[in-house]
Amino acid sequence: MTTVSLWGECVVRSHFTVGSPTDLPKEIYGGAWAAGHVQGIAIDQRKGFMYFSFTNLLVKTDLKGNPVGSVTGFTGHLGDLDFNAKDGRVYGSLEYKAQESFYIAIFDADRITSMNMDAQSTGIIKTVYLKEVVADYVADMNGDGKFDGNVANTPDHRYGCSGIDGLSFGPEFGKKHGKQKLTVAYGIYSNLERQDNDHQVLLQYDIQQWKKYERPLTESAPHTSGPEQADGKYFAFTGNTTYGVQNLDYDEYTGNWMMAVYKGKKPQFPNYSFFMVNGDEPPRNGDIVGQPRPEQGKLLTLAPGGLQHDASGVRGWEFTGEYGLISLGGGRYYVSKAGTVMEEGVTKQTSHAQLYGWTGKTPTPFEKVG
Repeated sequence: MTTVSLWGECVVRSHFTVGSPTDLPKEIYGGAWAAGHVQGIAIDQRKGFMYFSFTNLLVKTDLKGNPVGSVTGFTGHLGDLDFNAKDGRVYGSLEYKAQESFYIAIFDADRITSMNMDAQSTGIIKTVYLKEVVADYVADMNGDGKFDGNVANTPDHRYGCSGIDGLSFGPEFGKKHGKQKLTVAYGIYSNLERQDNDHQVLLQYDIQQWKKYERPLTESAPHTSGPEQADGKYFAFTGNTTYGVQNLDYDEYTGNWMMAVYKGKKPQFPNYSFFMVNGDEPPRNGDIVGQPRPEQGKLLTLAPGGLQHDASGVRGWEFTGEYGLISLGGGRYYVSKAGTVMEEGVTKQTSHAQLYGWTGKTPTPFEKVG
């Protein structure tokens, strides 16, 4: 392993002064909830609200951490979040593996005004079905005529797809000022015995026409209304991870796509916890290495800087952004710190969204403010 210094434009950006004046608090408490652990966070800076995903619960707070509302009643897995300033709605990844259904959940953020609002009966949520994800998830890769289900120890699941997790709005890959699209990252089974699960798989969607697909959330009768395929499918070679990109965020300040993961376990890789895709580098056509049959796809380039593993060519950093990461502009970020508290004999999950600044240093390119 060798250390690679930042160069080019990133050198200038690394001079961000951590702790510079800001109108955002250094920490926002997401509360303590009898739910799953925190999966992602989002912010509406203009109206002053934070959103926290706790696996089966969405919590809305003001910027002082006071609860404003919550949405409950999910039996699926609510993952990473992002706020779409264009339509004022919160988007999140939503999985129902038992039903082989994967959705983008779209929350009418302005209507979340009280606690424990039901996800299905209130109509606050619309969902869009992702057919391409489903097709890769249920793929019978060994041709035995059966799908083995939600298990990692199988050759099934194309690319090792376990569903979806990371989610972010940002420009088309390779076009810094390109059209804004919704990017969704696959969850990927670890499975140390296969070689076709060492890429991060990222889908980009143009959501301008998505109104025609949106349907209410009805868990008893999952719908299949959604685009036939993604507008773009991309592959970033990072080496193996444990369940793929947990949090994805496009950062206009660095011009890169940030990917926070649970570390992989394959000994031939460095198993970094944080990667960045170079947002300025156009995708290139090339071989998707490790596939059971020769396959070509659109390959993304990891951003320069950080740590480099010479044997695999993988570059990355060490950072804990897997529980929530959002770019605030100007080299500032909120990063979710997950925790638990015991209240009245019940273990509850917590999140503290903490303010960080970009430094560009190795091995960790962020520094906590204050």
